[in-house]
Amino acid sequence: MDTISNMIIMIKNASTAKKSAVIVPYSKLNFAIAQCLEKEGFIVGAEKVNHDGRSFLEITVKYNDGQPKVNGVKRISKPSRRIYFGFKDIKLIKQGFGAIVLSTPKGIMSGKEAKKELVGGEALFEIW
Repeated sequence: MDTISNMIIMIKNASTAKKSAVIVPYSKLNFAIAQCLEKEGFIVGAEKVNHDGRSFLEITVKYNDGQPKVNGVKRISKPSRRIYFGFKDIKLIKQGFGAIVLSTPKGIMSGKEAKKELVGGEALFEIW
């Protein structure tokens, strides 16, 4: 199971279906990705909730004038094939309307933050 792919597809599907929130299984990685997406403005927020002794992450989806903020996602690095970018290789996504999320030595961060920090890493996914 690819938990990152599951989470980003669940967010995209929830926004397309006009849902206010989506619940995904909690992990530190999922929480870090949700915080990064919140900083970039793709989701409103994420919080850890417990239900029947299990932890989940409740992600509130963001809309602009009734239109979903998340229109598409693309998984770059997969469990079968890892893709790494140096900070010089990070490009704009959808002319700056999208973002790329990277796993760097300084933690999970967007492409803009990684360029600012002069750090590269594993490219997880693109979102627009």
